[in-house]
Amino acid sequence: MDAFVEFLIQYGNWGMFIAAFIAGSVFPFSSEAVMAGLQIAGVSPLDLLIWGTTGNVAGSMFNYGIGRLGRMEWIEKYLHVKREKVEETQKWMEHRGAWMGVLCFLPILGSVIAVTMGFMRANPLISLISIFIGKFIRYAILIYAVSFI
Repeated sequence: MDAFVEFLIQYGNWGMFIAAFIAGSVFPFSSEAVMAGLQIAGVSPLDLLIWGTTGNVAGSMFNYGIGRLGRMEWIEKYLHVKREKVEETQKWMEHRGAWMGVLCFLPILGSVIAVTMGFMRANPLISLISIFIGKFIRYAILIYAVSFI
């Protein structure tokens, strides 16, 4: 895994985008290590915020799109999200709607939220905006914290 992180760090902004996309989707990966490495290596914090947020939002919207297809078999087989977890999240989100996308920054649960939002046919524009807000704030806090290292 360390070699992969080093590979992504070598590609700067594109590496950040790829790492953030993978981490934003249901695939297990931590973009924080790449972001911290790039920031320590001297990449502009603003660039990291832009590329990281964009990649992470794209990963969550990928999850949303898979959920939107509405095939529970695919969700279980390819995304490894159990039906019970989707149903549980769906009940929890029923009266909260697309603005729950703000919570997509949460590890593991965020992917389930994005898939469930797609499955529930939540408003795509509000979903995109709410996901963006959560991811942007998360990365802004991370960049701020790393600046003290």
